[in-house]
Amino acid sequence: NLITYIHLFMSNLVVRLLAASTVASVAALSPVAADSQTLPKVPDAVLDAYPVYSGDDLELKVDAAGTHFRLWSPGAEAVRLHLYADGLKGDAYQTVDMRKDVAGTWTYSFAEKLYGKFYTFQIHMDGRWLKETPGVWAKAVGTNGYRAAIIDLASTDPEGWENDKYVVTPHQTDAVVYEMHHRDFSAHRNSGIVNKGKFIAMLEQGTLSPDGEKTGIDHLKELGVTHVHILPSYDFNSVDEAQLIDRQYNWGYDPINYNVPDGSYSTNPADPATRIREMKKMVKALHDAGIGVIMDVVYNHTAVNDDSNFSLTAPGYYYRHNPDGSYSDASGCGNETASDRRQMGDFIVNSVKYWTEEYHIDGFRFDLMAIHDTETMTRVAETVRAINPYAVIYGEGWTAGDSRLPVERRALKENVAKMEGIAVFSDDIRDAVKGHYSREEDRGFASGKPGLEETVKIGIVASTAHPQVDYSKGNNSKFAYASSPEQIMNYVSCHDDLCLTDKMRKSMPDVTDSVRMRVARLAQTIVFTSQGTPFMFAGEEIFRDKKGVHNSFKSPDEVNAIDWTLKRKNREQFDYYRNLIDLRRSHPAFRMTNADDIAKNIVFDDVKTPNLISYAIKDNANGDEWNEIRVVFNGSAEPQTVKVPKGEWTVIAADGKLDKNGLGTMKGGKVEAAPQAALILAR
Repeated sequence: NLITYIHLFMSNLVVRLLAASTVASVAALSPVAADSQTLPKVPDAVLDAYPVYSGDDLELKVDAAGTHFRLWSPGAEAVRLHLYADGLKGDAYQTVDMRKDVAGTWTYSFAEKLYGKFYTFQIHMDGRWLKETPGVWAKAVGTNGYRAAIIDLASTDPEGWENDKYVVTPHQTDAVVYEMHHRDFSAHRNSGIVNKGKFIAMLEQGTLSPDGEKTGIDHLKELGVTHVHILPSYDFNSVDEAQLIDRQYNWGYDPINYNVPDGSYSTNPADPATRIREMKKMVKALHDAGIGVIMDVVYNHTAVNDDSNFSLTAPGYYYRHNPDGSYSDASGCGNETASDRRQMGDFIVNSVKYWTEEYHIDGFRFDLMAIHDTETMTRVAETVRAINPYAVIYGEGWTAGDSRLPVERRALKENVAKMEGIAVFSDDIRDAVKGHYSREEDRGFASGKPGLEETVKIGIVASTAHPQVDYSKGNNSKFAYASSPEQIMNYVSCHDDLCLTDKMRKSMPDVTDSVRMRVARLAQTIVFTSQGTPFMFAGEEIFRDKKGVHNSFKSPDEVNAIDWTLKRKNREQFDYYRNLIDLRRSHPAFRMTNADDIAKNIVFDDVKTPNLISYAIKDNANGDEWNEIRVVFNGSAEPQTVKVPKGEWTVIAADGKLDKNGLGTMKGGKVEAAPQAALILAR
């Protein structure tokens, strides 16, 4: 074993040294490897007056008549089209001048089908040629996305693709969303998965941990979630697809090409068709398992500013700028896009339409959604749901900084009522249940901090108006901003900031993991029994941690990968989560679809004890078989006494255990609620 280990170590070292020696040469081949250039400055008034092109043939179309190119670049003085034989290396084998056409577009056609070739555009503006770009509408690319590829998309469809179906959840509140990163889920050495960190990891069935526990797609089926939310999977900037031996890691919130999968998740980034085919295979495998795919999209900013494909195609147009000409930066990443300009708004709408149709994506999560305007987001929902009525669409209802877009036009959580078919994350329930996200030592309701009861209630009623909820006492929100529970995503943690396990360890340093797991169960029980749509972070069902790293966007696998031996070690935790999901999916009372039903059917008890909430869900709410459900949350470290109407009740959850079929029965009257646990009764 020692000899084998030394051999593998030396082999890996040699490979790394060879890879390092080629970095400079690979970079030299790349158009974006050159020094950054300063773009021409175009006044906002001129940009706003640009014509809009609404055709469906941007930027490449191949048909019986040949190969046709059309670039939207209204400010260009001239445009060149370069053709290449390779996706990364070599000079153009042909360069042609494109012809000016309608609505700010430039065109050129070839009589033959140029399948297998690559191309870039280059615009002349302000007396000079800018860098080459694959354009903003590339649907296939070579290594690292520098050159667009010409392929037959139909040839990338996996077997049975024509019969693949979207996952049906009649209402958004019927979804149970599981947020995962491709590498996190499969990269660990004990995952039992061969294609670690790849799209096709989801095709592997029967994978097991060293303890014989299910991993991979079988784990998801066992857990019972309805959808996986995959972190950004389009072509992003921070992982060099030519150097994957280095096992680079990134979440992917640095977009380059929005309409093509990232090559690092494919088995062959150099082959433009492979990444497309393998992502489709992943979607189909999940659909075959009854699980939908929600894609994390980041249309609010680009990885770079003047060197972005947006900037090199129509300088200035796709972004908001400050009065001095600098980039407005509500994303905190150096720039923000201008969805309020029609061609950019159309780009977002048509891009999600493309992913929905071509890749059968079941929904979208919008990063920093409030950088976009409410009108564009409404158009997104209308367009996607015209294709898939069951699509799940939500986003972050905030920005990372101030924006040039007026507040009343922003897709903020406070404006969610203006956006039919769009949901926002509830930071109300997140911070109230576990403690404030930015203060690692801060505790929440579930971990024993008093005074947060009213904010938890705001989460329970999905931020809708309720006669017994006093929004003036809310920590984050001061009014009922949601008009429907379908506009709210409930969660306590996600990829951002400390995951729930690390938050418990930081805020509860003097207790054991056994106690922390108990608190985590209570926290997730609040999320999964509240109105709205539940959302959870991958691996927390087995008490996964991230070594205390707040922002692990580029941390190695040692920090981010899910350790699957935790499933056997924390099997009781997993079973609780599995049963909790089963409870929610089996009982529609926890997933009402309109605010009036919530106000009518949920009745809070008048409880004065800190860290204690007690309420009833009455009258077979939302068609539930249970006439009445009593829910008690005790976030204190001591047992508490609550009053329950007399009669016989089935105990669904008590003292850190849960079973929808019942743990036993009890009589009403004065009932003891165990510490740091939920008590759920039904009759």
